[in-house]
Amino acid sequence: MNLKLRFALLFTSFVAAILLVAFTSIYFFYATYREDDYYNRVQTEGNDLYGIYVNLKSKSSVVNQDDVMRIHRIALVYERLYLLDSTGSLIFSLGRNTPVDFPVFNFAQVRKMGLMRLTDKNNHQIVVTYKPNERQYLITTAYDRIGFKKLKTMQLILAGVFGASLLLTAIMSFLFVGQAIKPIVELSNQMKRTNELNLSERIFVKPAKDEINTIAQNFNAMLERLKNAFEFRKSYVHQTSHELRTPLAVMLSQTEAALNSNYDAAGYRKVLMSLKEDQQHLIELTNALLLISQNEQIEFMDEWPYLRIDELLFDTVAYFNKNFPDVKTAIAFDTMPLDDAELMVKGNESLLKAAFMNLLKNAYLYSDDKTINISLNTNKQNIVIKFENAGMQIDKDEQDKIFVPFFRGSNVQKKKGFGLGLPIVNRIVQIHKGKLDYQALNKNRNLLLLQLPVKG
Repeated sequence: MNLKLRFALLFTSFVAAILLVAFTSIYFFYATYREDDYYNRVQTEGNDLYGIYVNLKSKSSVVNQDDVMRIHRIALVYERLYLLDSTGSLIFSLGRNTPVDFPVFNFAQVRKMGLMRLTDKNNHQIVVTYKPNERQYLITTAYDRIGFKKLKTMQLILAGVFGASLLLTAIMSFLFVGQAIKPIVELSNQMKRTNELNLSERIFVKPAKDEINTIAQNFNAMLERLKNAFEFRKSYVHQTSHELRTPLAVMLSQTEAALNSNYDAAGYRKVLMSLKEDQQHLIELTNALLLISQNEQIEFMDEWPYLRIDELLFDTVAYFNKNFPDVKTAIAFDTMPLDDAELMVKGNESLLKAAFMNLLKNAYLYSDDKTINISLNTNKQNIVIKFENAGMQIDKDEQDKIFVPFFRGSNVQKKKGFGLGLPIVNRIVQIHKGKLDYQALNKNRNLLLLQLPVKG
């Protein structure tokens, strides 16, 4: 059963339940009203006839049906009247010339209540009234033929309206549900058509703000992310293949040249040194690619400890200075922290050190004077670490691409590199719920701002 039919049946079932309760209530209340109204009519009719009988009895010792009928004709269907004395013996009767067959009832209960109403097996309504002054029982019975016909007609009308309402509800709900879930059907069809070669097609989103359109908007946004991811993957694979092929091709050409030549020991040593340099270049590239791959699978963990970010930075700078003796680094606080909590960052020590190392290396390699100025600015929400150096600035139209793997700006084309350092740092910063930004300052100076949330 498809979703459209299921929703239509479900909605129709709800409407059917509501109509059933409503129509049953209407029928029940009308039947109760008819019964009470006819009981009152029977009781009134009996009291009127009894009054006539008492009046005639006061004038004559013998009263028969014809005497009463001349004054008041029978007004109800199958109307009959019985008058009993205190012992239950029949005194007077009025109605069809049939044997007396009034129902058995509890005389004591009638005397106590003064009135009793009941219905026999033929739906004749009976009213028993006790006359305490005369110590007599008045029994009046009649059949509500018109009332039962109306009740039967109401049954047919309610049944017909119920059936027609259900049919109309089923048709309207089927059409309405079909229109309501149309975006879902389009979504399903789009899913069937979507593959890595067809990610540009989108679902039409109406201006209405409802859940269906929200689903369509989210699906379109997901397709856009998938499209970007596939394009990034294609670019990534292409750039990776290119970066790996270049050193391998150089190594192959040098090896073939060495095999086809008769070098002396110094010549072969020169070839081997060149091969070693290319191999180190290849190892660095492989390590960078491996680090990117590993970082893509890491997410922030609440179990990570709080780290003193200034101590972590000092340790990384000290290690960097040992590996690059000609570098000049300077660290300073723009604002002194008021509390140690402003220096505490929840994170992974190895990842943060790797981020600092890449930022230092980036500032060192692309600096004109091998000088790196580092400053820290703290508050109760974030800590901002600035890495500043002197060198060629990145063009404005290239600044939004510096965190894309393998992208290298026009300002560094003459220097060796893979274009992977800043993407690695940016991913690590994202894992730690931080932000990395680049600013081009005056006088050919560059600034990288690293912002991380603190314990506060």
